[in-house]
Amino acid sequence: MPRFTDFDFGVSWVMGFFHQDATHYGDTAADIVAHHLAEWIDESAVAVRRDAQVLGNLSSETLEVLWDAGTDYLPGPERIGGGAEWTRTVVDLCDARLATRADVRPLKGADTEDGTACLDAVVAEIEGARFLDAQVRTALTDCARRCTPDVAFRVLLRAIGCTPGASLTSDQYARLEAIGSALQYGEFVVDNIRYLVEQDQ
Repeated sequence: MPRFTDFDFGVSWVMGFFHQDATHYGDTAADIVAHHLAEWIDESAVAVRRDAQVLGNLSSETLEVLWDAGTDYLPGPERIGGGAEWTRTVVDLCDARLATRADVRPLKGADTEDGTACLDAVVAEIEGARFLDAQVRTALTDCARRCTPDVAFRVLLRAIGCTPGASLTSDQYARLEAIGSALQYGEFVVDNIRYLVEQDQ
């Protein structure tokens, strides 16, 4: 059974809300998340909640690094609180969204995949992304080992896309695609950073 969406999902999907035009969807970071959650199917909120809960295994400082790495224009800590506080806010927003539904469908099939079998491959790609700041690579590795390789890999993809000057070799991209395939991702999850593959001269 394929995943519920061909596109990004979970916390990495939420990170994508915070771009240059994000304030068109709400005055605060919480308003922006709530707006998007309200417009999507139940599984979207369930997947975000699942990721945000498992991220609770990380320190607030590590969470701040991950949220910052995976977003373009996330408001500063003075507006959203520390990493742990903001992550709990995301869980609360999912709970509020799901409370409006009488019969929420649980994740099943591929959507329950946590990527344990891909841990070594995910960590290797994190370590190989040398254009990422060392602090970001450390936070992603902690996420892969203490949360799930699945959520760490999706945040890695977001961080790659948000890093100025990032580029990928065709071999790197092929390995990322292979991990995405093993995690049963939809067509457009890894493909979102295909444009960063260096063109052969």
